[in-house]
Amino acid sequence: MRSRRRNAELGLLLMVAVVVVAAYVLASLGRLAEIPANIVPFLLVILGLLLVAHVATRRLAPLADPVLLPIAGLLNGLGYVFIARLDEDLAGLQATWTLVGVGAFVATLAVVRRARSLEQYRYTLMLVGIGLLVLPLVPVLGQEINGARIWVALGPVNFQPGEFAKIALAVFFAGYLVEKREVLGMSSRRFLGMSVPEARHLGPIALAWGASLLVMVAEKDLGSSLLFFTLFVVLLWVSTERPSSLAMSLGMFAGGAALAYSRFAHVRQRVDVWLDPWADPFGDGFQVTQSAFALADGGLTGTGLGTASPNTENIPAVETDFIFAIIGEELGLLGTTAILISFMLLIGGGLRIAITADRPFDKLLATGLTTLLGFQAFIIIAGVIRVLPLTGVTLPFVSYGGSSLLANWVLLALLLRISHDNAERRLEKQAARVPQAALA
Repeated sequence: MRSRRRNAELGLLLMVAVVVVAAYVLASLGRLAEIPANIVPFLLVILGLLLVAHVATRRLAPLADPVLLPIAGLLNGLGYVFIARLDEDLAGLQATWTLVGVGAFVATLAVVRRARSLEQYRYTLMLVGIGLLVLPLVPVLGQEINGARIWVALGPVNFQPGEFAKIALAVFFAGYLVEKREVLGMSSRRFLGMSVPEARHLGPIALAWGASLLVMVAEKDLGSSLLFFTLFVVLLWVSTERPSSLAMSLGMFAGGAALAYSRFAHVRQRVDVWLDPWADPFGDGFQVTQSAFALADGGLTGTGLGTASPNTENIPAVETDFIFAIIGEELGLLGTTAILISFMLLIGGGLRIAITADRPFDKLLATGLTTLLGFQAFIIIAGVIRVLPLTGVTLPFVSYGGSSLLANWVLLALLLRISHDNAERRLEKQAARVPQAALA
């Protein structure tokens, strides 16, 4: 079983390398009408990074799911191709962050030998997560870029601490809800026809609500506030299996969002642009309107790699928030569908790990990590296609961004660790049943 899974993973990784290199060549042909001179070093780097991740998984988590790593490698590689055709300098930085991300992936697998060991650090990680969340508000360290105060500057390095806060808070929420799930599941009061737990047990909900509003208001970061709150709501719902928890949490967020819309101009601006970007197509609505033109221009099959219009290339933050727009123009509906299917497979793999987990903490942690990955992809894509207001988060593994890329590789390693632990326990149970059956 071990070798079968890892051999399947290796075969998929080789296919990923071929696809990424082919896309890199086609992008160069479309933009410069020539094969890139660094094609051989590029191939060697891609193969090297994928093989390092594969060998680490084979040695440290041999029973883990064989599909998640190839999909992450595919998304990361295709993201690099689009970043390289937009900005070579950013491509160099993205390559460096990919190397660091793979290193963090290996380190996480080596350090976290059992997922359940994280449960004992849940309150420590809560403090770490909240600290990272509010760190951009520190006057000296915090930096406001593109209207959002979500950056921290340490010398020449800028990073988003919120990307790492989401993993720390996922571990805390999973550990807390495992500890309190029976209490939260008991209802002694009724409110608006719904069974609700006692008020003293609602502190974490209020904390999550307040933290999400703090991020929305103080840091002008709609995406992270929605992401953090959704994380807790989903885990609360899964752990208690009570629709009342879901309804109450959504009501609290809706109330807070309505208050923020009425009181704060930056929130109102995002919503107004979402409702009618054509009211100011060359101002506040420029990104949304240009992305709509790009997606329309792509049609079914796209204009071809490296052939996007100059208007699309000049969209502000196209390599981060709006990279899905240029993918849609150059690869069309078929290409964007392939990206969506890749994310669906990644999310499906994470949920399969959660469903098959026999430990409550592993189940909730896998659910939380998958929620973070899937919902982040959803809200950024939804912002580009006007299903939701713009959020300012990055597309996991695809967009440019060192903090996001590093955090997502760590997240992937934790999912693979949980997957390995689940498979290992199943094999141990099967081995224990064999002697008993022989004796009978």
